Amino acid sequence: MPPQGDAAGDNGVAADDSDTYVLYRSGLQLLERGSAAAAAQLLERAAAAEPHSRSVLEALARAQFDAGRYAAAAGNFRRIVEASPADDYARFGLGLALARTGDPGAAAEHLALAAAMRPSIRHYTDALRSVRATLSARNRLREESAD
Repeated sequence: MPPQGDAAGDNGVAADDSDTYVLYRSGLQLLERGSAAAAAQLLERAAAAEPHSRSVLEALARAQFDAGRYAAAAGNFRRIVEASPADDYARFGLGLALARTGDPGAAAEHLALAAAMRPSIRHYTDALRSVRATLSARNRLREESAD
């Protein structure tokens, strides 16, 4: 899953809470190196210590998604969306995770919102187009089997 790309450095984890910060940074490094399952383990510990940190939850959700734990990723992206409904990246992540869990209808809703919020981000619109194609194909199959 593509990272949000927030290079501002505001990670929502207090640097003076060194254990949590180390878990968070180490988790991000593992995620960047492609070790999503290991990253998720560290980030779960960071999230337990900082349950309201948006940055920790996003990193955890990304790691869970990349590790194939789509339902868990959806749950964490949903927590971010509930706290911040205008967070386009969390809506995008939630939509992707829902699509992977087999719920393209709900996925399309969140992906459409993300794409509407940031229409210039191509992977948002590409994901929405893909999920809508899945919905369309499923509808055609239902119609054909009803005949």
